[in-house]
Amino acid sequence: MSDLIATRPTATKPATNGHPPARSRLNLRRRTALVAGALYLLTFVSIPTLALYGPVRDPNYIVGPGPDSGVLFGGILELIVALAGIGTAVALYSVVKRQNEGLAMGFVGSRVLEASTIFAGVACLLSIVTLRQAGAGAEALVTGHALVAMYDRLFLVGQSFIPAVNALLLGSLLYQSRLVPRVLPLLGFIGATLLVAGDIAVLFGLIGQHAPSTALAAIPIALWEFSLGVWLVVKGFTPSPILSGDREMPA
Repeated sequence: MSDLIATRPTATKPATNGHPPARSRLNLRRRTALVAGALYLLTFVSIPTLALYGPVRDPNYIVGPGPDSGVLFGGILELIVALAGIGTAVALYSVVKRQNEGLAMGFVGSRVLEASTIFAGVACLLSIVTLRQAGAGAEALVTGHALVAMYDRLFLVGQSFIPAVNALLLGSLLYQSRLVPRVLPLLGFIGATLLVAGDIAVLFGLIGQHAPSTALAAIPIALWEFSLGVWLVVKGFTPSPILSGDREMPA
């Protein structure tokens, strides 16, 4: 009996070299792409703020009538965008660091910096609402105008210039690794160039920050982020050499 037990074949698990099975790694990469893509699409929820922030730009907003709910709701949407932006970088970091860890860390840092400026900008607008709700008089109008101007400059840096930096960093990683079709990062490069040119023109007073030409300069970068989000959600990562360890090797 002991000889039979000793010679009975035993099932062996496939060697994984200490790593999760290939199928599990593939599922993880698909989830990573899905989460990153969904967060990219979530960053577009702040589009309504273009209308919601209209009242706060009224020179007499602090002493004027009307509800504050639109400005407050717009602030919430921008906070969601800030957190979603950080989430995109965190979600993609584990993948793109295989291409270049330094650029990947730079992308995370740039996203965090972008979110910080968004938080600061929202704080400016909420301060105006607070002055209004506290019944501040006409003497607070100058403060309100200064806070609006500060929000505009924070927006110029945080939600216009820094997204161009994001596009250059992440676009370089995705272009080199071929994790997505190369046309997408190329769109990001074009968008970043136009956005920086528009920002410089605004900074030197050549065009207004809210002029139609400024909005047109931002369209390519918006298309880059939206297209990337849709691709990651629908298709996921394209097979790439940096993901070669995620595929089962032939016997």
